[in-house]
Amino acid sequence: MAGSDSLLKRPTFASSDNSLAKFVARPVLRFIDREVAGGVLLLVATTAALVWVNSGWGDSYNSLWHSEIELAVGTWHLPHMSLEHFVNDALMALFFFVVGLEIKRELVTGDLSSFRAAALPAIGAAGGMVVPALLYFAFNTAGEASKGWGIPMATDIAFAVGIVALLGSRVSPKIKLFLLTLAIVDDIGAIAVIAIFYTSDLSATWLLTALVGLIAVWVLQKVRVWAIPVYAVLGIFIWYATLESGVHATLAGVALGLLTPARPLLGKRDAQQIVDALPSDANVAEVRHASFLAQESVPLTERLEELLHPFTAFMIIPIFALANAGIVLSGDTISDAAASNVTLGIVVGLVIGKPLGIGLFTWIATRFGFALPDGVNWPQFIGMGFAAGIGFTVSIFVGTLAFEDPVITDLAKIGILIASFIAAIAALVLLRYGKKETPHE
Repeated sequence: MAGSDSLLKRPTFASSDNSLAKFVARPVLRFIDREVAGGVLLLVATTAALVWVNSGWGDSYNSLWHSEIELAVGTWHLPHMSLEHFVNDALMALFFFVVGLEIKRELVTGDLSSFRAAALPAIGAAGGMVVPALLYFAFNTAGEASKGWGIPMATDIAFAVGIVALLGSRVSPKIKLFLLTLAIVDDIGAIAVIAIFYTSDLSATWLLTALVGLIAVWVLQKVRVWAIPVYAVLGIFIWYATLESGVHATLAGVALGLLTPARPLLGKRDAQQIVDALPSDANVAEVRHASFLAQESVPLTERLEELLHPFTAFMIIPIFALANAGIVLSGDTISDAAASNVTLGIVVGLVIGKPLGIGLFTWIATRFGFALPDGVNWPQFIGMGFAAGIGFTVSIFVGTLAFEDPVITDLAKIGILIASFIAAIAALVLLRYGKKETPHE
């Protein structure tokens, strides 16, 4: 036992006095642990895309992301798609899988599991979706442009939470909790909008095939099949069937996330007893079995989130931004954007509609007996509403689904970039200078 104790106390490389650990490993780990890190990488990737496409190497940007990729095994082959579409349809499915995991966790054990805790953020989120969509539609009532009403409904969690995290203790922790809950409800709304309004040319056969796959996942869980590789193979099959069905393939990720168990299969006390009962001369098989049982005391949703969140936040989302934020900012493009109702509708929807909708619906709710969380005042609350107006990732994603004309898509992206920048500045000002001690009405 003494030997094992000394082994446990032995410092890891990152905590050692090695110069590489001091000046590289520890700073990188601290950066990754910060909530603002995902937003920073997203901003870097967006800037890189804009600089790249507007530089002398702009042609290489378009050549790369529009290049065709093909995967074939015998007579079977994945539908032809560009690298950009692969990012949007395949890699983003994993991102939405993590979103599904977060929603499931919140519904089962988090804030959304309690009606009292979830009601006010849900009401605010509803306002933050309805009002921006109506404002956008007021500027774009007909034609292809009218299809973009779902764009200003979205909230980018990474950027929104990053803004709050930048201000640290100046912002009430309950503001952050309210924003997270609101953003989760917002994600549910965005997923519903994508599924219902941005799906076309449905194939009933492939849709039924995907549904059969999801039922198989549910049945395997009920008979206590715990092997994750089995679910990984089924997940790829369900993703492919969804892709072929005409429903956007990312919804397969959401469905699988929602099916993932959010309660542990083994109690912590039982897991502790298993570990304590492990003999000192245990063989490899016994140790592996005890380890497997011990990890089942942690819900699978949490384990998969911890495993996949860094990958999606620090790789997939920046790659998505790099692939989709490349907009040629010529004089003509900027002039067209300034005169475009699509751009204007998105800016008004995100910058005005989001905080207005969240604030108005929440204020109405307070007239019916609901109350803002203790320590939260209206100036900071509206600042949080502006933070929710940073649509970015999901807004761009919806924009790629809404429009077929690449010119309109680019005008929408310009509107999203402008709106997200304005909303971020407004959020920083109101959250920074809103007096926490001011009692709410």
